Amino acid sequence: MTHLCIYADTDSAVLAHHMDQVSIAQILAKLGVEYACWATDVPLERDATNEEILAAHDESIQQLMVRHGFQSADVVALGPDHPDREALRQKFRAEHTHDDFEVRFFVHGNGLFYLHIGSRVYALMCSEGDLISVPAGVPHWFDMGERPDFRCIRLFTTPEGWIARYTGSDIAEDYPDFDTFMKDMTA
Repeated sequence: MTHLCIYADTDSAVLAHHMDQVSIAQILAKLGVEYACWATDVPLERDATNEEILAAHDESIQQLMVRHGFQSADVVALGPDHPDREALRQKFRAEHTHDDFEVRFFVHGNGLFYLHIGSRVYALMCSEGDLISVPAGVPHWFDMGERPDFRCIRLFTTPEGWIARYTGSDIAEDYPDFDTFMKDMTA
């Protein structure tokens, strides 16, 4: 289930909590962040190949490619047994920006995006069907938990793909990690 929690960037007490996708989309749109919920008419098995995933969402991907000038799309998958999961988690959990905007569509599983915009931190727990586009230059980080289990379609406008510019801030340490967030939302 999708959740948006809003915090001050000086305190991890929740200022607001939203679960309605329409409200979430409206709040994020005011920040320049695109959020949508996608569906497909093509049912996918849990073990669908990357090619099958891309084909199932081809029409939506093509619309985004035309609208934003994306040059490529791929699928990223990380499971609980991935040998580099902890190193990747630490890499993504450090606050960073990109020269390009970051677009992710969750085909399976969950991931937690933190957006540091102005004096607020917006924590968006994305789940299957969620599309998020983080604008270029927005400080953010991502957490996938100790035992990640997700598959996402990624879209890029540059051939280099995902290149992070780390801010050097340790702000991510002050907010609930993926596992704590999930536990808090289900309590």
